[in-house]
Amino acid sequence: MAEFFYSDQLPVGDLKTPYRLLTKEGVEVINLDGREFLKVDPKVIELVTEAAIRDIQHLLRPGHLEQLRKILDDPEASGNDKFVALDLLKNANVSAGGVLPMCQDTGTMIVSAKRGPQVLTDACDEEFIARGVFNAYQKLNLRYSQVSPISMWEEKNTGSNLPAQIEIGLDTKPGHELEYELFFMAKGGGSANKSFLFQESKALLNPTSFKNFLDEKLRLIGTSACPPYHLAIVVGGTSAEYALKVAKYASARSLDTLPTKGTVNGHGYRDLEMEAQVLKQTQEFGIGAQFGGKYFCHDVRVIRLPRHGASCPVAIAVSCSADRQAFAKITRDGVFIEALETDPAKYLPEVGHELVEDHVVEIDLNQPMKDVQAQLSKLTVKTHVSLTGTLVVARDSAHARMLADLEAGKPLPQYMKDFAVYYAGPAKTPVGYASGSFGPTTAGRMDSYVERFQKEGGSLVMLAKGNRSKAVAEACKENGGFYLGSIGGPAAIIAQDNITSVEVLDFEDLGMEAVWKIEVKDFPAFIVVDDKGNDFYAETMRPVSIRL
Repeated sequence: MAEFFYSDQLPVGDLKTPYRLLTKEGVEVINLDGREFLKVDPKVIELVTEAAIRDIQHLLRPGHLEQLRKILDDPEASGNDKFVALDLLKNANVSAGGVLPMCQDTGTMIVSAKRGPQVLTDACDEEFIARGVFNAYQKLNLRYSQVSPISMWEEKNTGSNLPAQIEIGLDTKPGHELEYELFFMAKGGGSANKSFLFQESKALLNPTSFKNFLDEKLRLIGTSACPPYHLAIVVGGTSAEYALKVAKYASARSLDTLPTKGTVNGHGYRDLEMEAQVLKQTQEFGIGAQFGGKYFCHDVRVIRLPRHGASCPVAIAVSCSADRQAFAKITRDGVFIEALETDPAKYLPEVGHELVEDHVVEIDLNQPMKDVQAQLSKLTVKTHVSLTGTLVVARDSAHARMLADLEAGKPLPQYMKDFAVYYAGPAKTPVGYASGSFGPTTAGRMDSYVERFQKEGGSLVMLAKGNRSKAVAEACKENGGFYLGSIGGPAAIIAQDNITSVEVLDFEDLGMEAVWKIEVKDFPAFIVVDDKGNDFYAETMRPVSIRL
């Protein structure tokens, strides 16, 4: 007969997080019936939430910045790896000014909290966390991305970025009875959409099958979520949803202090050897930091969990170049927030630091579309181009409305024929700026529109981030179109350095998803798909099976 044992599935140790003091007010220790309790004013929860959101939208962890600098110093990194890494470091410096957020998709707010059993708040903590989210998104130059269903088919932006995802549990660790720990994460659509769940079986659990599985599935992530990534893979789990949740938090490195060996007691552990193998595997893909190279990932976390013998969920998640998360804690000593890097300039290379850069081709977007096409047709995929002139900005909702108009017998708007189309949606414009943070969104979501629009004479030059489907390459070959890839991630520096004016052109009721007309100068991009059907990502996305 088995003996009873209790084991936390995720026995995480002390992460040694560096903290800064936010305030000592609103927190006191009281004595009730001979026991100490931590009494927390609910307004403190609102305050720390607002402050944490402000920090994570503008600042990064020192470790993440060190990894970007490592790319610049690595002689094996490709020129494109280094170009992306340098741009991301420059973006971090602009964002650290506290005006322009690092990414235009300021995300869904995810808050996970653990409350000690002797913490008293006398309020609905979830409500005060939500109030903190509301305050931050009202005051800062962030974007409202949450849409609420009015019916099965109709949606409307909530105008506040609420609701947030809020989860509060009990902290059972010894010594944490009078502590309240919170973890804040801003998750944009790009990286959130690259969370995958696969229902596998015992047949996967051998070296050959697992490596072939990862070779196929990791390539599916592609570049649309803005690599280099922090990649997490979870094998097992007592339920599918638990595996996904663990993968999400592992990608944020919040589970780094798990044990590194398994036991019969039913707890999860990190497999460090497998992490090194998977990192090497991703380096061999050739995808790199968006445009070819070695740095598809900064690092990898592989977590093995207990499972039901008939079920083997595998969850994959990434944290992207907008690596936005921070811990906070409320203790008897006050309210603390994780100390993020306020001086990212220290990670920039010295003047004279050599970077390998390809020849850059200037493209005038204000010449007739046929002339833009003719100039691009002389270039090969992977060519680095610099764009100056007019772009029309349209994304998901605008494309859907245009298609509906086409099907109703209306013509495609002329601006879709006259100008290159940029898939994006801006954050708020700060006072004194031409634009708010305005980086590219994921191109793949517009794939289904390309063939129809190009047949109508539109979308002949497209600009966004990430890889496209085979259908897009075929449409470009048939209709003389091009897809240019922009660097995913540096939305703040694009707003500061590359966008000179922004105005609403159409569909103003769609908010950030309206059609915009913008003027750009020296906007960096790479030719990904050309008018001959060549696709830069086609080879790197093709899996390679191995056999023993």
